[in-house]
Amino acid sequence: MMKVSGFTYMRNSFKYGYPVIESINSILPICDEFIAVIGKSDDGTREAIAAIGSPKIKIIDTVWDDELIKGGKVFAQQANIGLKACTGDWAFHIQSDEVFHEADLPEIVKAMRNNLEDQTVEGFLFDFYHFIGDYKHIGTTRRWHRREIRIIRNRSDIYSYKDSQGFRIYPSAEDYISQINSRKLHVKLLNAKIFHYSYCRNPDLLLGKVKRFNNYYQNKEKTDKQFKSFQTFDFETVADILAPFESTHPATMHQTIASQDWVFKHNPKKIALSFRRLLLHRIEQVTGWRIGEYKNYIIIK
Repeated sequence: MMKVSGFTYMRNSFKYGYPVIESINSILPICDEFIAVIGKSDDGTREAIAAIGSPKIKIIDTVWDDELIKGGKVFAQQANIGLKACTGDWAFHIQSDEVFHEADLPEIVKAMRNNLEDQTVEGFLFDFYHFIGDYKHIGTTRRWHRREIRIIRNRSDIYSYKDSQGFRIYPSAEDYISQINSRKLHVKLLNAKIFHYSYCRNPDLLLGKVKRFNNYYQNKEKTDKQFKSFQTFDFETVADILAPFESTHPATMHQTIASQDWVFKHNPKKIALSFRRLLLHRIEQVTGWRIGEYKNYIIIK
């Protein structure tokens, strides 16, 4: 009998406009347990997750370590707390601004079941829809990562990598601590999408989110100077090539989308791409080949 564990981490999700409840609920139906690692929050995040009321959900309370803030290392640390609490055959990681479509769940379950006994399959890879500005536009350039691992075999030698972008295998806990001797996972690419709503939220909340996120990778003084003139987030600073999204959103997002309280106007004439990046984008659009793409995985058939 196959067992699936879901896991995520978060802190003050509502303060920064993360659709964390929609995220959890999107994969909860196919999970036998769900580990929610909740950093100390003051915006009702913990209470709202507890209020989902599912016996599958197990909450782990944490306090984020300021020593791990730089470089986003705290993200991997929190992800690993959730991962190591999983008891299933597969561990399904989802981040607080990611949502899965209910139409894709049967395919995901089928893949996990069909590959349960094949130890050469160490995880599953997913493509992304990156929503920018609103729920009708998606980012199409290499500015947005194309794929990431979100399901892994529940093994003691698998850890969240760097700032929680993917996973790797380490021979020992000491190797993980020293960040040495890791290897990429062998994974299968599934025909299912991650709906990523990172740059799709009220611009007031988005400004707070972007400033907070930047502080993990640079000092606060630099962030404050960078956004000194901002009263709210200016979507034109994204200045990217967007495409219309003409399919359906996950059911858990329908109410959120209906409650959109801002207007997004994309300016296709304001595209801040160098000639090189524009050329690489055009090549990818024609051939499907993303030249020089960073791949923290090895795809197997």
